[in-house]
Amino acid sequence: MNLFARVVTPSTEDVIATPAAVMTGLAAPSRGSAELSTWQVRMEPGSAGPEHVIDREQVWMLTAGSIEVTTGGRTETVTAGQTVVVPAGVVRQFRTGGEPAEALVAMSASGRASVPGGRESRPLPWAE
Repeated sequence: MNLFARVVTPSTEDVIATPAAVMTGLAAPSRGSAELSTWQVRMEPGSAGPEHVIDREQVWMLTAGSIEVTTGGRTETVTAGQTVVVPAGVVRQFRTGGEPAEALVAMSASGRASVPGGRESRPLPWAE
């Protein structure tokens, strides 16, 4: 058991851009966390992520802007200062409106993503 706190300073290697967002990895197993993964998400205005499924519960804490989160056919708008808990195993999609949005996200380590109807899943590189 490690008795010392570990300070993590993100580097350029921890930043991963996708067509929908930029993720900056914070805590993760590769950065010394045994149980949790956390990252920062930044989405530009008018961005939309793909419909996908994560096999872990995620907690999104909005720090700037707003996002629309669709799960189970229902859309919720989440604004800065609010938090949305997204259950594991549900199809989800995130979208921004006319302004950038930023969030801090947390989930248990080793989460995997897949697309609806897909047979394969893959790890989230920013959360490994």
